[in-house]
Amino acid sequence: MSEQRTTAGGGMETAYGFRQVGEGEKQDLVNTVFHRVAERYDTMNDLMSGGLHRLWKDAMVAWLAPSKRPGYRALDVAGGTGDIAFRIVDASRGHADVTVLDINGSMLEVGRARGEKRGIADRLTFVEANAEELPFEDNSFDAYTIAFGIRNVPRIDTALSEAFRVLKPGGRFLCLEFSEVDMPLLDKVYEAWSFHAIPRIGKAVTGDDEPYRYLVESIRKFPNQENFAAMITSAGFSRATWRDYSGGIAALHSGWKI
Repeated sequence: MSEQRTTAGGGMETAYGFRQVGEGEKQDLVNTVFHRVAERYDTMNDLMSGGLHRLWKDAMVAWLAPSKRPGYRALDVAGGTGDIAFRIVDASRGHADVTVLDINGSMLEVGRARGEKRGIADRLTFVEANAEELPFEDNSFDAYTIAFGIRNVPRIDTALSEAFRVLKPGGRFLCLEFSEVDMPLLDKVYEAWSFHAIPRIGKAVTGDDEPYRYLVESIRKFPNQENFAAMITSAGFSRATWRDYSGGIAALHSGWKI
């Protein structure tokens, strides 16, 4: 069935939600989605997760535990609106330098404006680029983070290889992503909420339900925790593991470049 999750072997390259698209077509379609939702992206995250995404992101940065010494460099990919980058700067007591990379310029504009309002623009660099072709030298960063973004990357294996390349030896990879619910009853409730309520809420808030149908379907297609951990290991990372949140609605994956 088209609704089944992809495996560690791949399959997200041509999956635009439940639709199969041609090789090379997915990225433009995803870009259009995020141009349309950029201004309301964080509001919709609150509505889609009941505000839980904030707690999950807090937990992500707490597990990262960025250094409080000057010189710590983090790369937050698909992080245009700045949610993770701001948390890393705060957790480092203002010492971390965070590069925020996103393929979508509309999302980056939101992040730049938010960073200036917070008074931390000097700790942030915003780069418009593709996660599959990072414009950085090898061994450049102490940490690579990506939250709710990797399922939108067509070639996930390529993005993971790029993450490994740009991390310094001893560097940390962390990926927060919606995943497979493993609690009886919760899985049924969550599926009903996702496929019926979220698109309707999206239409009420933004006037457009199509982007939210894609987002919900992309969650359902993404590899489960075990298969995604296998992909992280295949990219070269050591000690690949994960933590489930809210019964597996979200999972936080970790790996190290050793």
